[in-house]
Amino acid sequence: MITRAVSLVSLLLPMLIVAPTVSVAQDLDEVVRGLEAMYSTVRDLRADFTQVAQNKSLGQDVKAQGTVYLKRGGKMRWEYKSPSRQTIVSDGQTLWVHTPELNQVNKGSAPKALAGPAGSFLAGLGRVREEFNVRFLNPANKVDAAGRPLLDLTPKTPTPLLTRLVIAVDPKDSVVREAVIHDQFGNTVTMTFTKVAINPGLADGLFTFAPPKDAAVVPLEPTR
Repeated sequence: MITRAVSLVSLLLPMLIVAPTVSVAQDLDEVVRGLEAMYSTVRDLRADFTQVAQNKSLGQDVKAQGTVYLKRGGKMRWEYKSPSRQTIVSDGQTLWVHTPELNQVNKGSAPKALAGPAGSFLAGLGRVREEFNVRFLNPANKVDAAGRPLLDLTPKTPTPLLTRLVIAVDPKDSVVREAVIHDQFGNTVTMTFTKVAINPGLADGLFTFAPPKDAAVVPLEPTR
């Protein structure tokens, strides 16, 4: 549970469903320029999310939901509310994973855990072409049923956890409303974001964490 959650968080994260106009979405450069322009101005972000992780080998789906807070500088806070409570917090230097049902806190290096092309959602989407090879998912039908352009992103430096990323971009404001993350084993994680608030002015205190006094604190990665 801990490894899975941290892996998903380190991969980006992304967002909803608006039925928009059709005029946008026909030109790849236009969609990418809008996406990069939007996220280059984002200082912080709050959103509710739903997540479906599909394990290909086990043939099962695991659903989750919660709220995410992101801020430039590698700051983030993921509050999972179901199927079980878990909080993942980064102040840009240290990453904390609190799992109440285990009464355990995992602690690690945020830059190390979040390294890679999708490690910083806000920065990564502000420079999509630097990090990814970009094309429409289906050049013959460039939008989904809600009228959102679907971009197929291949990392220029793939990792085992991220070999492909498909995103749905709202043509009204260029905000990513949904993302499908693919790993090297064919597993996928689909994330949908609602109630997205851009630049709400999140306080830095939201991205600090103090372990409960009775919780066991263990390294996020085994020591050698």
